Amino acid sequence: QVQLVESGGGLVQAGGSLRLSCAASGDTICISAMGWYRQAPGKERELVAAITSGGSTYYADSVKGRFTISRDNAKNTVYLQMNSLKPEDTAVYYCNADCPAEDYWGQGTQVTVSS
Repeated sequence: QVQLVESGGGLVQAGGSLRLSCAASGDTICISAMGWYRQAPGKERELVAAITSGGSTYYADSVKGRFTISRDNAKNTVYLQMNSLKPEDTAVYYCNADCPAEDYWGQGTQVTVSS
């Protein structure tokens, strides 16, 4: 079992920045990749960014150049630095940990960007 605890969401004006953190605990040795998803009201959950244990990254087109995902393997923590935020970035952001047998999810953290 892996437990994920997110922090760092909040309310910010358009153009502002936030940093999300996700700390993993438990059977973290199984984790190969970690990522951030988001879900806006009435929309499906979508992958925003992901990072492998080796440091390879993926970004959705909508956040490229604005968001940066990073990972501290020693602390079992993944971060999402979000800059130049837009109102359309408003969503609940979920941390995900990918293990061979199962995916694990955090509880979600609300990000609200006002115009």
